[in-house]
Amino acid sequence: MNDNCLFCKIAGGQLPAIVLYEDEKLMAIMDAFPATKGHVLIIPKVHAENLYDLPEQTAAAILPLAQRIAIKIKCALKPDGVNIIQNNGKAAGQVVFHYHLHIIPRYKEDGVIIKGGHFTSTLEERAEIAGLILQ
Repeated sequence: MNDNCLFCKIAGGQLPAIVLYEDEKLMAIMDAFPATKGHVLIIPKVHAENLYDLPEQTAAAILPLAQRIAIKIKCALKPDGVNIIQNNGKAAGQVVFHYHLHIIPRYKEDGVIIKGGHFTSTLEERAEIAGLILQ
């Protein structure tokens, strides 16, 4: 636990949150600053700054929970879609430096913009990059 971390304080019960789910490893909470109605965060109870630091067993538990919550959101709120987003590092948009996964219900004309890049490459360049990644 990190004494200066917002999500560690929530996981430790020192700060309030609306908790949707909790077990020994994870919590799912309503985002205090939601992008849309029904925005949920999944946070591990163990402090990990980002995906790179997250214990593998904890990481393995996150996506099944995200799926269950997304299904419940779909049934309860009837969104037009859902984004599952996780940012690692300031350049990627991470603001709170404790791993967290966003489940954001999307509604037609909700005004939320999640923008993809426009990087282009040739097949050969992508093959070269894949080789570097797999080294």
